[in-house]
Amino acid sequence: MKSNLENKIPLISVTGPTASGKTKLGVSLAKHFDGEVISADSMQIYQGMDIATAKPTAEEMCGIPHHLIGFLPPDQTFSVAQFVDLAKAKIEDIHKRGKLPIIVGGTGLYVNSLLNNISFSENDSDEKLRAELREKAEKQGVMSLIEELREFDPDSAERIEPNNVKRVIRAIEVYRTTGITMTEQNRRSRLAESPYRAVKIGLKAQDRQFLYDRINMRVDIMVEQGLLEETEKVLSSDCSQTAEKAIGYKELIPYFNGETTLENALEELRKQTRRYAKRQLTWFLRDEDIHWFNIDTVESFEELENLAKDYVEKELKIIRNA
Repeated sequence: MKSNLENKIPLISVTGPTASGKTKLGVSLAKHFDGEVISADSMQIYQGMDIATAKPTAEEMCGIPHHLIGFLPPDQTFSVAQFVDLAKAKIEDIHKRGKLPIIVGGTGLYVNSLLNNISFSENDSDEKLRAELREKAEKQGVMSLIEELREFDPDSAERIEPNNVKRVIRAIEVYRTTGITMTEQNRRSRLAESPYRAVKIGLKAQDRQFLYDRINMRVDIMVEQGLLEETEKVLSSDCSQTAEKAIGYKELIPYFNGETTLENALEELRKQTRRYAKRQLTWFLRDEDIHWFNIDTVESFEELENLAKDYVEKELKIIRNA
């Protein structure tokens, strides 16, 4: 009879801030370990939002199957609970076919909820309260909601990204309708053991400026690839409300409205992307199970690739012998 550990599905998780090279490393590991990639990016799920979200191209995928990318119309909402359900089904399917699931992405809430088997209850809802909170966010700004949340659930107020208005509203709604904070609900949901044995890899830079320079360069490349044309098309379509939340589009709105110059808008985009990378790092650095590789202390990608492969090989051997 198999032990509980043997029943768990082995997988690899590649996380870290934007522009750290997660996509390239994920593909390399998938080729080496006969795996398939499941994206954990909250904006790459949408159709037609490609350049701004740094969605991997067919060339970058190198023939490796990628799941949960570009499957949802941009006018539809999508929750972390839905992501967890879909990702679980993909993991099981990949595993049953004898392949290794590889989670690649920088949306910390998605990765954490999936790997820690956090369950979600969407039953306790109050549409009237939700509408009132949306109105407050529109009139007073999302920070007014975060300050309200901080009064009874400071952990959630710190954890949830300010641009995720829906999640902030949900955290307040959970407490107002149940009397239990989202932090406490998450703690209770973690009591259910994870069905996975994850080898967690993180990419970061020892010198933060090295990462920031890569982010600045990525913005320039995005412009060359057609970011302005994509933004104009997206903002004039049905997905404008979703796009306005995504870094890469919302910073360019003042330019298209004639309120600022293109260079000022692009500099704002660089700044907001750097801030987002900092928030991602803060999130992932809390996870003591992540094994970090510094992208600025290796001579080449090949060296990083080999270090990562050696580490994963060793950890998978430990998992399989457990």
